[in-house]
Amino acid sequence: MTLLTQLMTSVADAGLELLRPSERKLRRDSVAALHELCRDLMSSRGEALGTALARDAVEGYRRLDAEGKTAFLKLLAEDYAPDAERIADSVKDYVVRRDAESYRALTQAVEAPRQELFRRCNQAPNGTAALVELRQDILERLDREPQLKEVDVDLEHLLSSWFNRGFLYFRRIDWRTSADILEKLIRYEAVHQMNGWDDLRRRLAADRRCFAFFHPALPDEPLIFIEVALVKGAAATIGPILDKAGKETPVEEADTAVFYSISNCQPGLRGISFGNFLIKQVVLELTAELPNLKTFVTLSPIPGFRRWLGEALATPGERLSEADAKALAPLLRDTAAAGGRALQKREGALLRACARYLLESGKGPRRGDPVARFHLGNGAVLHRINWMGDASEKGLAQSFGMLVNYLYDLSAIERNHEDFVNKGKVATSPGVARLAR
Repeated sequence: MTLLTQLMTSVADAGLELLRPSERKLRRDSVAALHELCRDLMSSRGEALGTALARDAVEGYRRLDAEGKTAFLKLLAEDYAPDAERIADSVKDYVVRRDAESYRALTQAVEAPRQELFRRCNQAPNGTAALVELRQDILERLDREPQLKEVDVDLEHLLSSWFNRGFLYFRRIDWRTSADILEKLIRYEAVHQMNGWDDLRRRLAADRRCFAFFHPALPDEPLIFIEVALVKGAAATIGPILDKAGKETPVEEADTAVFYSISNCQPGLRGISFGNFLIKQVVLELTAELPNLKTFVTLSPIPGFRRWLGEALATPGERLSEADAKALAPLLRDTAAAGGRALQKREGALLRACARYLLESGKGPRRGDPVARFHLGNGAVLHRINWMGDASEKGLAQSFGMLVNYLYDLSAIERNHEDFVNKGKVATSPGVARLAR
């Protein structure tokens, strides 16, 4: 337990003593009881009492079953929504007066009461973690319960402020890091699964680096972490990097840092980006530590390529040439055609199709590949498509084994970022540009 959590717990305990026996309810596991508790929390004024009520509210929500949580989230959407008539009146008043008082009234009208409820729940010991979990519950229900979207907007707005880069701290992960955090790295790894401590040991060896962002309210919970291999030359395949028995590269001989895995750890913080800050921080950190490093590249998956190929084959001539479409169609119809020599015969067509898919990332926020949009939006260059870079079952399923190098050129990052964000222009190497043509 952190010092801050201990402090908040002691304040909550003091607040509990302020309640009369009839009010000292370890609330029943019901939505109605939790709603009552939230009303008490919203009306409380004292810090100690408010902290005690916040703790009870957080614990009460966690005790609900899945059905109860859904019902409570719907209640947040309905009973804690902003007043539409008040908003309309405030807008009219602001349009006429345009002064600080009418502006303040407008902002107060627009803010949903649930935002204040979330802020008060954040006073509870581990309240921030509880709200991150609550947003994860919302995200898991959005497809079935679209009325929760406004609740998600409000909570995402608050979490974006609380998890601003200025509040995060950057940390290298190594064997001196606590076992609790190391175990979480194994569990949270999202790109290349770790099979226990032996895998982790290789990924924290002398020619490897791992860095993460943490938040003071969640000191033992990495928010995002990045794994780096220090090698000679830009890596084209993931196998040697992940090989537990692979030979280590002497750090003084390495000239390239390969970012081969970036994992977001908290589903409740989806849409709140830390990765762009993390990569740039890692580049600065490695440049200072190892001046011999001259090249910074990723070795990245292409998770959306197979789906895109299926769509492209439905309209040959628009995204693919008819010849390439004819060659690639069997890959989606017949499992046997997606392996071994059959794949090798289609190498050229697959590389051309993949290049066109990746270049679509500049055509809008929902186009192209999500990993490509992330790196290109950070100012990277679409540098090279690697044939059979990942021949694992997952790699073949996603992109027929292909991986991508995105190059981070420090002298061009800002220009590339501006061109991509403002013009949809993808910074591309001549080799990839030729493939796309």
